[in-house]
Amino acid sequence: MSAFDMFDLTGRLAVVTGARRGIGRAMARALAEAGADVIGVSRDLEDSDSAVEKDVLAAGGSFEAIRTDFADPDAVRALGEDLAGRERSVDILVNNAGTIRRAPAAEHTEADWELVLQVNLSAQFALARAVGAAMVARGRGKIVFTASLLSFQGGITVPGYTAAKHGVAGLTKALANEWAPHGVNVNAIAPGYIATDNTQALQDDPARSNAILDRIPAARWGTADDLAGATVFLASDAADYVHGTVLPVDGGWLGR
Repeated sequence: MSAFDMFDLTGRLAVVTGARRGIGRAMARALAEAGADVIGVSRDLEDSDSAVEKDVLAAGGSFEAIRTDFADPDAVRALGEDLAGRERSVDILVNNAGTIRRAPAAEHTEADWELVLQVNLSAQFALARAVGAAMVARGRGKIVFTASLLSFQGGITVPGYTAAKHGVAGLTKALANEWAPHGVNVNAIAPGYIATDNTQALQDDPARSNAILDRIPAARWGTADDLAGATVFLASDAADYVHGTVLPVDGGWLGR
């Protein structure tokens, strides 16, 4: 197999959660461009003609839309059972769905804490457990979580999100330790400051935005497409000996 062929995902089925927009949409598009068919999952994903569906079809892949609210544990369990029980096996799971709530820690409500932990961590485990068990039984599969710079740092006014993303980093390593011997790769991507809806409040605050840019060696906000290469790599045969890593794609932020 040539080095180029190792990145070919032709014939593989990828599930991307949080696929409707932003990072998830870019990940789905990248996987399709590498040859994969895609199941996109999001709470508000259109049944047809969504932007991500158009991206995938334009790249030559097939697309299926599934609407699931990751704040609903029963809905997540049902999704896992559905995906794990299908005749066509899931080869790649990109666990990207997430949400954020911003408030000083002393004002961070229990409702916001519970929502963020459910969507960003508990749902991620439930889905990975169901799909990963099927992968282990087959002896192959790739799972990619979306972590964060806040898997390494504390952040400001996002205690729930920080706790969840630290949890995602730990979960990545824990699952890799168990599943690597069975041919299943579990890794994570830690995006830096990416210009998406989740960071809009920071982009709109001149002082915060300038402080962020001053620290990024690449001297710019990232784009969702900056995650494409890392996504394809971790989903491909090129990453067969990569287990339990949290890969920063951050413009050099953590190295500063």
